[in-house]
Amino acid sequence: MTKKAQALSVLIVSTLAFTVCFMVWMMFAVIGIPIKKTLDLNATQFGLLMSTPVLTGSLIRVPLGIWTDKFGGRIVMAVVMAITVPAIWMMSYATAYWHFLTIGLFVGLAGGAFSVGTPYVARWFPKERQGFAMGVYGAGNSGAAVNKFVAPALVVAFGWSMVPQVYAAIMLGTLLLFWFFSHSDPAHLVPSKVTFAGQLKTLRDPRVMKYCQYYSIVFGGYVALSLWMVQYYVGEFGLEIRNAALLAACFSLPGGVLRAVGGWMSDKWGAHSVTWWVLWVSWVCLFLLSYPQTDLTVLTTTGPKTFHIGLNIYAFTGLMFILGIAFAFGKASVFKYISDDYTANIGAVSGIVGLAGGMGGFALPICFGFLMDMTGVRSSAFMLMYGIVWVSLIWMYWTEVRRSELMGKKARAFEL
Repeated sequence: MTKKAQALSVLIVSTLAFTVCFMVWMMFAVIGIPIKKTLDLNATQFGLLMSTPVLTGSLIRVPLGIWTDKFGGRIVMAVVMAITVPAIWMMSYATAYWHFLTIGLFVGLAGGAFSVGTPYVARWFPKERQGFAMGVYGAGNSGAAVNKFVAPALVVAFGWSMVPQVYAAIMLGTLLLFWFFSHSDPAHLVPSKVTFAGQLKTLRDPRVMKYCQYYSIVFGGYVALSLWMVQYYVGEFGLEIRNAALLAACFSLPGGVLRAVGGWMSDKWGAHSVTWWVLWVSWVCLFLLSYPQTDLTVLTTTGPKTFHIGLNIYAFTGLMFILGIAFAFGKASVFKYISDDYTANIGAVSGIVGLAGGMGGFALPICFGFLMDMTGVRSSAFMLMYGIVWVSLIWMYWTEVRRSELMGKKARAFEL
């Protein structure tokens, strides 16, 4: 088999593996709703329940990125998938809140697959195509949408406990496919004595800190909202779980599959330009999504009149769809920054940036739940994210945009 054919095979099976891993990682987005009702959890407890797998999937990213550089992506990815299979199966036997939290920590290892596959796939392609290759692989984020199609049907037909059993079987089958159709190249291994503690020193680089901030929005926000949206639709618009999951997929699906388009755009126009416009589009969408359902009473010449202000389900879903597209492009553009600036150390740096993004996905649902319990306003989740995006826009302006010709008279026009 030629190198080109091997590269294509690696890209296909790695993307499939990541899709399944992400589907498993987002499992609580659907089964968490009947579990919340059974255990009578408040919004904060529910946020913690959904975030627990995200925590371990985030913390493990840095060592997985280092091990990928050292041992190769094929063996590391296979080991990660194999370890999660029994944990996923055991989830169906959990009965207490602490059971779900504990088992969720082990299931969350599946989320670490991103920092394995990104350098593994990238090294099979020339630099000018790495953005596209990583974008295709990153489209495995669409596993969040796949979860919203598969899990609700299983919950309605068989109960929530069937979901982990089916997902364990899917993960095992995917592991076998990955092992038989992936390849290794010793030339891709990077001799390194980097330790976990040593890798954290990359945070001293201001560029890495900045990329962590960007990724905590476009990936952390994507994960958090993918987890939060099903129950948001159920509570805000009174939908039943299958319809809520279908509409929530309008955010999750483009937020995953269009990442490849973002990679191509980043290769063509540069990570800087794409990221800048991604942040602006996100800022506008989150501003509109932040406005709560409001009844405004005005004293008119004919007496008091009440006006309702708020997004209906169609406008809300449309904005979420646009936000998902923006996040998809942003996830690809941030990693294009990394492949451009850290060619010899993609695995390690992508691990630390992935950790930051994952920690955003862990912290945000808990913050969403806390704000919901404190204010009673569901759209407070979007208010929080609006503020975070605003900080990133300011940071990017002062460190990049001021020094570029992105908005000046000599700015290079987009060429199709």
